Amino acid sequence: MSATSGRATPAIELAGVTKIYRRYDRRHFSTLKSALLQRSLARDLRPDETFTALSDVSFSVPVGSTVGVIGRNGSGKSTALKLVAGITKPTSGTVAVRGRVSALIELGAGFHPEISGRENVYINGIMLGLTKRQVEERFDAIVDFAELRDFIEEPVKTYSSGMYMRLGFAVAIHVDPDVLLVDEVLAVGDEAFTHKCLDKFAEFKRRGRTTLLVTHTLGLVERFCDEAIWLDAGRKRAEGLPKRVIDAYVGDVQKQEERFLAAADSTARQEPPAPEPPPVPAASGSVETSKSAEGRWGSGPVQIVDVAILNRDGQPVHVCQYGDALTIRIAVRTPKPVEDFAFGIAISGADGQLVFGTNTEIERLEAVSLSGDAEVRVEIDAIDLVEGTYKLDVAVHTRDGAPYDYHRLLHTFRVKSAIKDVGLYRPRHRWVFSGGVTIHARPDDR
Repeated sequence: MSATSGRATPAIELAGVTKIYRRYDRRHFSTLKSALLQRSLARDLRPDETFTALSDVSFSVPVGSTVGVIGRNGSGKSTALKLVAGITKPTSGTVAVRGRVSALIELGAGFHPEISGRENVYINGIMLGLTKRQVEERFDAIVDFAELRDFIEEPVKTYSSGMYMRLGFAVAIHVDPDVLLVDEVLAVGDEAFTHKCLDKFAEFKRRGRTTLLVTHTLGLVERFCDEAIWLDAGRKRAEGLPKRVIDAYVGDVQKQEERFLAAADSTARQEPPAPEPPPVPAASGSVETSKSAEGRWGSGPVQIVDVAILNRDGQPVHVCQYGDALTIRIAVRTPKPVEDFAFGIAISGADGQLVFGTNTEIERLEAVSLSGDAEVRVEIDAIDLVEGTYKLDVAVHTRDGAPYDYHRLLHTFRVKSAIKDVGLYRPRHRWVFSGGVTIHARPDDR
């Protein structure tokens, strides 16, 4: 992968791998016999009858390294692991794996639901290359690691998803593989068991074993992996040091979010205001905006013709970072002069819970005149909100709250943060320690 790792012996090597799946429907059916005779399940099919899960993907994983594979859902991550595990074969290209492989790819894969956990441990251990005697020797360690001593004689169909995952992971790691493949199944485990799994990853690394990990937990990749691979729509977009690859991936996701939210805002702005207005908060704030449904209403003559959220450089954005400076720009137009008016904004959580609201009347800004085209800006020094999706209300109304044009929950923006705290508002703060306490900062979890 990198220049250094390229000289190391590869435990896993993919060269020009393409994997094409056939789309099946009721109009077109082919028997396995005919497919084998044709020697290709994808031959002579139209493009709309196939789906390319991976396209000309090449990478290598050196012996003893831990590599994370990241990407959106449907990007080809799980397909890559199935190819490495030998569960499926590439349509073209080659896959080489050196050493015993243990794979935890699909929750409960290889488990028979009608038989007990004990019997499934034996069956899976033997399928992964152990002898019956070796399974017997490791049985207690497997059960204790999975924390299933009280349930090991029960049929696995009675297990929860977390129990399935614990037993599958316990068997996979106690096979003592040279190469461990792990998909996102760790997401169903509780926090304590996840820490046990991470300890095992670290132990594998110390023992010079190879791990290929598919996950959406970017902080895990940054802390535990030597390198990262980013797959996107079946193609390799980047590989290398985890932080560099993750930063590129996060930046691309942010651009996608920008495009999606911009399109949604454009649609919202094109909706004409409804003539019958629901209640609008007066200057005193006596009416709860959270009780009003999403929509646009007002009787004119003033209309809001454009709303934009600008970054520090004056560029429109829909995704920002915690603490960024933002400006809300509201363009309005009126065909006749107006003297009774006020401008208002409100920020709510995605569920409509009001975070902050104000208007020019509340802030004792006296309206004098409004005519023709005008622009209003609300400049926020720092958007101190926790990570999440937020909705913006904007309004122009009379001083006592009768709406000229009111946009309720029609404009969306997202706040990103390396800190995954909870709630809505994140005040600027610091931690101070003294006495017999030692705490060190650790890498961001993103």
